[in-house]
Amino acid sequence: MRVITGSAKGRKLQSVPGDSTRPITDRAKEALFSILGQWIDGVRVLDLFGGTGSVGIEGLSRGAAFVHFVDLNRKAVETIRANLQHCRLDADALVERADSFTMLKNYRGEPFDLIYVAPPQFQDLWRKALLAIDSRPELLAADAEVIIQIHPREDAPVDLQLLQEYDRRRYGSVLLIFYSTTAELEAGASDNELEDETLDDELDDDDLDDDELEYDDLDDDDALTEHEDRTQ
Repeated sequence: MRVITGSAKGRKLQSVPGDSTRPITDRAKEALFSILGQWIDGVRVLDLFGGTGSVGIEGLSRGAAFVHFVDLNRKAVETIRANLQHCRLDADALVERADSFTMLKNYRGEPFDLIYVAPPQFQDLWRKALLAIDSRPELLAADAEVIIQIHPREDAPVDLQLLQEYDRRRYGSVLLIFYSTTAELEAGASDNELEDETLDDELDDDDLDDDELEYDDLDDDDALTEHEDRTQ
C-alpha cells in the first residue's frame, strides 16, 4: 500500500494491525482519484472510519487543503498519525479518535467538500452513516461530494432526502458509490442544457455564415461572367 502520486508519491503506508479495517486497493484508489482529477486541489475532506488513512493521505498528497480523519479504533488512529508523519503531511490534518456517528451528530465546524465513508464490512454501517450525512446539510459545502466504499454484496437501497446517487464504479471487491445533493445535480443538468442551447445557436450561426459565403461566391462568379461577356 503506497501513495500513488503528488508530494508524497511512492511512500509506503503502514497497515492497521489485525483485520478490523479494510484498506482500499491501490487499483481502486488510483481510479477514484482519476475520477476526482484536479477537483481535489484545495478541498476540505472528512475521512470517516479512517483505517490506515490511505484515502485522505492520497488527497493531501494531491493538494487537498485539509483532511479530518475519524476512527474509534486506537490502533487505526495511531497508524494514521504514523502514516501522516511518514509522508510529512500531518500539518494539514486532524486525527480524531471518536465514534463516526457521534462526530457526524455533534460536528459544528466548517463544512466539507468531500466526505469519504469506508466502514467495516457487512454491518450496514455505510447506510447508517449516509443517512446521518443526509440529515445534516450543514456538513456539506457547495458542490460537495459524498463517496461510499463498500463490498458489492453490501449494496442496498437507501431512502435519501438531500443526497442523490449519480455514479458508481466497481473494482473487484470494491464498489464506490458517488453522491451529491439533488439541488447541485439539478443545477448541473440545467447548466448542461444551457450549454447545449448555446452550442445549437452557434451551429445555426455557422450555417448562416456558410449560406452567406455561398451567396458571396455566386455574386463573384456572376460578376466574373459579366466581365468576360463585356470583353468578348
